[in-house]
Amino acid sequence: MLKKHSYFFLLLTLLILAGCNPNNTKQPEADVYKVVKVKDGDTLGLLSSDNQEVTVRLAEIDCPEKSQAFGQAAKKFTSDLCFGKQVRLIGGEHDRYGRTVAQVVLIDGTNVNHELVKNGYAWQYKAYSKSIELAGLEQEARNSHLGLWQDPNPTPPWEFRREKKQPKADSLQTPKPKKHYHRLKPKLEYAA
Repeated sequence: MLKKHSYFFLLLTLLILAGCNPNNTKQPEADVYKVVKVKDGDTLGLLSSDNQEVTVRLAEIDCPEKSQAFGQAAKKFTSDLCFGKQVRLIGGEHDRYGRTVAQVVLIDGTNVNHELVKNGYAWQYKAYSKSIELAGLEQEARNSHLGLWQDPNPTPPWEFRREKKQPKADSLQTPKPKKHYHRLKPKLEYAA
């Protein structure tokens, strides 16, 4: 009987030790990522728990382009808010560039997408969003003249991108024909 209790005690001890973390370190969660890159206001580089880099485009919002007014400010705001921090993703569709499109939420519950709109560094991207909450956050930022709403008539990034793609008025003129100069080969004369 004593031998039976000894085996039970040994098995119980092994199970307890197997569940212990000797370094007392927290194991990474599979759905938690670390923000390792801020490409622009609405595009992040994340590192997964298995060290895979994932590019994420923030869903339902559109920040000014980097070369646009408030583009660098949006990138800085995003970086200050989440660079180096742990985040979770809500959603996970992929766009035509292969980026994951999602809501990005800090571990403390702060929604990065919403914070950008709330502080005037992004528009609600109405072509891809019907969120009443985002619409309200954008309206509050407009009314308070926050961020890009300091400008009385800011250009939405989707219009800015479209304008960049269209040829300039000067380039619509018929190009002048190029002049072609033919090099004449010098005649070589030989003395006879």
